[in-house]
Amino acid sequence: MAKIRASCPTCADVELTTDDVIVRVCADDNTGTYTFSCPLCLAHVIKPAEQHIVDLLTASGVRVVVWTLPAELLERPVGLPFTHDDLLDFHAQLHDDENVMEALAELVKNVS
Repeated sequence: MAKIRASCPTCADVELTTDDVIVRVCADDNTGTYTFSCPLCLAHVIKPAEQHIVDLLTASGVRVVVWTLPAELLERPVGLPFTHDDLLDFHAQLHDDENVMEALAELVKNVS
């Protein structure tokens, strides 16, 4: 099993095995990171990884996880922006029990 040297922000250089490290690659923009738990302080460390680092770690036997960006990032909101006044109005409505019950009844009606 290959030994990997990485740096922990708290402990400086630490020695890891391939089982201690996970490479994460975003399928949408091909950016990469690697992650590990520091064997000394147990901190969870995430580091950016350029393509040559991803290739090196992968060739050493490190597990690769491919992920995609959430679809919500591609959504564009419609309508007016939500303002501070809207938030205050919503807060007031949540404290009105009758209003909450009416809203829940409307939701149930629309789901059925």
